[in-house]
Amino acid sequence: QVQLVESGGGLVQAGGSLRLSCAASGSIFSINAMGWYRQAPGKQRELVAALTSGGSTNYADSVKGRFTISRDNAKNTVYLQMNSLKPEDTAVYYCNAEGVGVITFRSWGQGTQVTVSS
Repeated sequence: QVQLVESGGGLVQAGGSLRLSCAASGSIFSINAMGWYRQAPGKQRELVAALTSGGSTNYADSVKGRFTISRDNAKNTVYLQMNSLKPEDTAVYYCNAEGVGVITFRSWGQGTQVTVSS
């Protein structure tokens, strides 16, 4: 079992910044990719940013230039630095990790609320 624990969400005014963290723990041999998704009320969950073990990144068009994903491999932790936040960034943000442990895994965190006020 691989567990993901997120932190760093909260309430911020438009134009502000937040930094999300997600730490993976459990039976982990290697993590191939970690990423962040978000789900706003009434909308489908969508990819925000992803980072592979090789360093490749993928961002949603709506966050390019404002959000930065990074990773501390030694700590099995992924971060999402969110700058210039907009009210439309309001959502529950979920961490995701894919890799190999006892078996291959794809795990999700419990989610952390990000609310951006106008």
